[in-house]
Amino acid sequence: MNTIKTGSITSIFDKRHSLAAKITNIETNFKSLESAIQSLEENRRQLLTLPNISKTVKDLPEINLVEIRQNLGNELVKLHKIKEHLCRKTIKIGVVGRPKQGKSRLLQSLTGLTGAEIPDGHRQCCTGVYCHIHNNFFEDTYAEVWFHSEDSFLAEVIYPYYEKLSLGLKPKTIDEFAAKTLPLLPSVFSSETNQETMYLRLVRYHINIEKYRHLIGQPSPRRISKSEIPEYIAQETTYGQQSFFNYLAVREAKIVCKFPNTDVGQIVFVDIPGIGNTGICDELSLIKKLVQDVDAILFVRMPKSMGDRWQEVDINLYEKVRTVIAELPSHVSSFMVLNRTEAHSPYRDNSKICQDLALDMTVKSINFADYSIANCANSQESYKLLERFLNYLEEKNLDLGYKDILSIQEKLAIVQGKVDVELDKVGKALDLATQDNQGFALFEITFQEVVRDSTNGLEKLLQELRKNRESVDLEFKKQIETVLQACRSDTGIPSIQEIEHRYSLEKNYCAVYEKYLHEIRARLLQHLLLLDEGLKRSLNKVKSQVAKVLIDKGHLGSLAQEPGVEFLHTIATQIPDELVPGTPSQLKYGFKTLAEYQLSYRGFIQHRLRKSLDGLTPNEPATLKLTGSTSAEQVLLNLKIAYAETLSKCENTLKQLLSEPNQAAYAIVEEFVDTTFRKTNIESEWQIFLQEEKQNKQETPQESDRLLTSRDVLNLVQPAPVTN
Repeated sequence: MNTIKTGSITSIFDKRHSLAAKITNIETNFKSLESAIQSLEENRRQLLTLPNISKTVKDLPEINLVEIRQNLGNELVKLHKIKEHLCRKTIKIGVVGRPKQGKSRLLQSLTGLTGAEIPDGHRQCCTGVYCHIHNNFFEDTYAEVWFHSEDSFLAEVIYPYYEKLSLGLKPKTIDEFAAKTLPLLPSVFSSETNQETMYLRLVRYHINIEKYRHLIGQPSPRRISKSEIPEYIAQETTYGQQSFFNYLAVREAKIVCKFPNTDVGQIVFVDIPGIGNTGICDELSLIKKLVQDVDAILFVRMPKSMGDRWQEVDINLYEKVRTVIAELPSHVSSFMVLNRTEAHSPYRDNSKICQDLALDMTVKSINFADYSIANCANSQESYKLLERFLNYLEEKNLDLGYKDILSIQEKLAIVQGKVDVELDKVGKALDLATQDNQGFALFEITFQEVVRDSTNGLEKLLQELRKNRESVDLEFKKQIETVLQACRSDTGIPSIQEIEHRYSLEKNYCAVYEKYLHEIRARLLQHLLLLDEGLKRSLNKVKSQVAKVLIDKGHLGSLAQEPGVEFLHTIATQIPDELVPGTPSQLKYGFKTLAEYQLSYRGFIQHRLRKSLDGLTPNEPATLKLTGSTSAEQVLLNLKIAYAETLSKCENTLKQLLSEPNQAAYAIVEEFVDTTFRKTNIESEWQIFLQEEKQNKQETPQESDRLLTSRDVLNLVQPAPVTN
């Protein structure tokens, strides 16, 4: 039985799922933006119907978002198609080739089907239907066929011939198509081989219509047995003994069989009629359908053993496919299979010609992701080339998928920028509208004073903190001294009697010594935890200084009754999560970050002291070892020496950190000032927040008498929440 490594297939699906998850996040963000754009237009119209609306708001300019929303929608459609492609549970591989190149033989080798189900005709192209071939180990071979409706038959099959060959008025019904004589091919096309071949194919549809028209419009899909498959999918039997016509009514088919390779159950092969001078009128639509349907395309070409070259029909076919791939969002890789034939076959040995054509691909600018020379009639060679192409898909194809998504993201970002421009127009108009209110004008004066005085006060505080950031933090130094004194007075070092008692139980001084090392180190660490108190006092002192500036200089004391650190917590709680609808509040983030920021022993000091504690850790190089003639006295002496050395190292390390609480305090206050006073558009958040707080403290007027505020307007244009 043929085998193939399944690692590549598993890896492809893993990467697909990861990529699909990224697309879901992008879709969510931009669907929300799309909804917000629509809501903005609707709410503008509602805004103009409200009473007491200012003249400026009535003159609010038309928002040019229709084209932007359309562009956004188009990109999201492309993104969704890529996502659908990635979420599929199969890897689809299309097989393409001109007639008599070995396409059917390759599919037979890969699927286990025979010439009866996939005829490899010797006279003309045999495959007549677009067909999926699925694996199923649990059922015998069968097929399902979908028939054309009358409308699809005329629109997809007949009309393209009339249009491309300039045959005049198109029949409106199948009856009309069957009853009327087929128009003659215009003389302008009579000398052109391609058009003549197309016309002869249309003639085949016309003269044989009574042999297949009974199937048009039949319920679909229809399940057929293995023996019936050629009658609905093939154009004729392998050696042309019998012609079939049912395929002319079939729109699409699906064959289900047991693949000979047990490891490729998640692969689906897609077979299409041979193209390239075969008379198929709308080849481009067939190619587009295939490219949208598959992950990779295998082109099959069988060089002639007596000598061959790349023909114009080959190059035109590959260029058509490459053009379609470039136009579609989902990335499809194309591979070339040069069909090698054996000396004992009717086609003779063409190995040398295969190699010549492979070398000539670069010269002819025939570009494929990869190529392989293989005997398509040999199942082992066929599976080797399949494994080669799967490895390529695993390594490179999905990386190109990332690039496709990045390209769409960039386009969506441009759309986002255009939206921001339009919203800025609205924002300026709304600002003018609110200034029509005299009360708002007075508030604006007070607001500017608050921002100015708060900023100046905080800048002065920052200057002091910057000046002192390399200085010793006295609160922290005092706490270090307290902790070190506790460490010296409460060492946990045992007496001689305690050591001898434990030895009577353990019978081993080394074991006794190691246990005491652990216990003494644990007690030392317990004392060091008290450094938290000094760090907390040091930081709270700076937080209180910030609060004092905001209360005294910024005149914000009315916002909260609590002084000091609690003032910051209260303000952080009062500020809404979103002051500007749809945008997380940076003002809230700044207050919340400063209020919750803590310096702790574990996060700030513990890792720096850990190496100093190695002398109290058994089996470390720095640990003092017992000598050969061990006694309780030696254990006690070693413990005292180890503890004294460790405490000394800890003290030296802590002395190096004396200025760091000041440095941390400066950094967090600098971040607070950056976030709450220096950031772009932060004044708008302050304005909205302070105005809301002012209104909350006043008696609410009657709705009919109240003028609109800027917050009212912003709420009106708030995007509707996105629901799953």
